[in-house]
Amino acid sequence: MGTLAGYSSSFSTIIFRCPLKNPLMEYAYRNRISLVNGSAGSCDVLCREIIRKRRRISSRHFGKLMMIRACYSNNDDNSGSGEGEDKESSSLATAAKEDTEERRSGGGEDLDSEDFPGSVSSRQPTISPVGSGYNNFQVDSFKLMELLGPERVDPMDVKIIKEKLFGYSTFWVTKEEPFGDLGEGILFLGNLRCKREEVFAKLQNQLSEVMGDKYNLFMVEEPNSEGPDPRGGPRVSFSMLRKEVSEPGPTTLWQYVIALLLFLLTIGSSVELGIASQINRLPPEIAKYFTDPNAVEPPDMQLLLPFVDSALPLAYGVLGVQLFHEVGHFLAAFPKKVKLSIPYFIPNITLGSFGAITQFKSILPDQKAKVDISLAGPFSGAVLSFSMFVVGLLLSSNSAVASDLVQVPSMLFQGSLLLGLISRATLGYGAMHAATVSIHPLVIAGWCGLTTSAFNMLPVGCLDGGRAVQGAFGKNSLVAFGLATYTLLGLGVLGGPLSLPWGLYVLICQRTPEKPCLNDVTEVGNWRRAILSVAIFLVVLTLLPVWDELAEELGIGLVTTF
Repeated sequence: MGTLAGYSSSFSTIIFRCPLKNPLMEYAYRNRISLVNGSAGSCDVLCREIIRKRRRISSRHFGKLMMIRACYSNNDDNSGSGEGEDKESSSLATAAKEDTEERRSGGGEDLDSEDFPGSVSSRQPTISPVGSGYNNFQVDSFKLMELLGPERVDPMDVKIIKEKLFGYSTFWVTKEEPFGDLGEGILFLGNLRCKREEVFAKLQNQLSEVMGDKYNLFMVEEPNSEGPDPRGGPRVSFSMLRKEVSEPGPTTLWQYVIALLLFLLTIGSSVELGIASQINRLPPEIAKYFTDPNAVEPPDMQLLLPFVDSALPLAYGVLGVQLFHEVGHFLAAFPKKVKLSIPYFIPNITLGSFGAITQFKSILPDQKAKVDISLAGPFSGAVLSFSMFVVGLLLSSNSAVASDLVQVPSMLFQGSLLLGLISRATLGYGAMHAATVSIHPLVIAGWCGLTTSAFNMLPVGCLDGGRAVQGAFGKNSLVAFGLATYTLLGLGVLGGPLSLPWGLYVLICQRTPEKPCLNDVTEVGNWRRAILSVAIFLVVLTLLPVWDELAEELGIGLVTTF
């Protein structure tokens, strides 16, 4: 994180991944390239999209945008006339000018406060479309983007902040420059006057007193710094963004509906796992459906009803682990005043669930909070899973519960080196070195829970393990860990047959690193790094399969050599 490009990319993630308060702004962002390089038709498409959402815009702005569209709708008629081009450009320029003057004077009707908070007059254009390199359409596109773009830091606020916040006793500003892809933030470069943590705390308090709840202040490593800070550690800078730009948006109704549907599907996949665990009791047509990979048509569901009751304990165990995992996240986030989204559970037939996607709905205060909250979930789920796994192994040797035991192929224990060795040490050579093994359903629930926790602790992307590695070792280390993880998953070294679906899931849903913290500089300490290193080592042992030679020597399953 030592370059400006890295910071710009990180904070652009805040902007473009967060749900924006206005769909028109989001539409403009996603089409900003086509607006600059496209034709008048692109502007007409954007204006029609704006007109379609008429209810979100005041009558004053709606009239101006209608005028813009009218200009470009007649573009073909005026294509050969320089006078027509001047009319188009002057019309949009007049609209933007009137908008600025009216906002400065306080007159007129403002945009909906929910959609466009703040003042448009505070926006400073980050691109100056002047010169022969830009045609009239591009100039007007820049102006239209300026009208719909993100809320920028007010220049007057920057002046006030420099006078009242920064100084000889805190941070002496030597230079300031735009921050972010669209220049929506300000980066203050300078020199620290005392300890960075004390300066940051003091600046945050003063910013709240001077500006209220208007801006977020970030302490980041100075981009392109020539050396470390004389007081030790990297040189730091301070960046400032408006809250509505930098903070995630609220959870929508549709997100609640999707979360509920995914949870119901996860319940179904957990029950199906419980039914599949009774493979030795199922009718032949149902057993073939669960064991034959070529079986496509499901059997008669009425044949499964007698096995639902006996499948519920295993389903409860799998769901309990996932819920315990999420409770761990929320309990760790609560004292740090970090808001989390509702969990989006991912159903999976093999494990019952792949876990859940839980997003941060507020900016994290520092790297320690990121590591603690990220580790709390997997650790909570792993503790419950390991307890069920050990208790299930002990019950598997108890003749009093023989009626509750289920038969599973012994080769399943070769799926994990760590869990296979624990099972072999508990059940013994005779029980494990056979075609099938009689185990309690708690063993299956604990095994699935530990496997899911291990998958979520892989150091890649926005998984719990990826967030923890990013907070403890930095973003560059996360890139290296991620490349190694993707390679091992692609080769099938980790996770066995589940490596490919899990790798695709991460690439599609969880590949992006977590957003920066308010204090993105202070390190987490050696003991957090040590705990994380041990956890990653146990994750590798859990997901590493037992190779045939070791399995044959230890007596874990029957190994057939051709």
